[in-house]
Amino acid sequence: MNNDKTAKTILVVDDNEDSRELVVKVLKRQGYTLCMAIDGEDALIKVAQEQPDLILMDISLPKMDGHEVTRRLKNDIKFQDIPVIALTAHAMKGDREKSLAAGCDDYISKPFNIRELPDFIKKHLL
Repeated sequence: MNNDKTAKTILVVDDNEDSRELVVKVLKRQGYTLCMAIDGEDALIKVAQEQPDLILMDISLPKMDGHEVTRRLKNDIKFQDIPVIALTAHAMKGDREKSLAAGCDDYISKPFNIRELPDFIKKHLL
């Protein structure tokens, strides 16, 4: 358990274990506290439990897709100010716009650059 109250908490929502582990590995080195969710329903539970400072949201998730999870969070006054960044393999024309329309604050397509991810995250936590 990280006792440093200044450490920001990031929720990584991804059903792919390899993707989750890569993100966690990269961001843990930056001093963030990480928690994980494996599907859309789990994400809603973890947000309520952990009150993360930022959410990295995969779009293709079991039980409830990332767009629906994001819409629900943004419609809830308790969670609407948490930045949600789509982190997804959906990189076709229009996918970024769909994610932003669902309420995501930004968008990263997979595969992402592991050297650029920490700076990308940092700008959303200022």
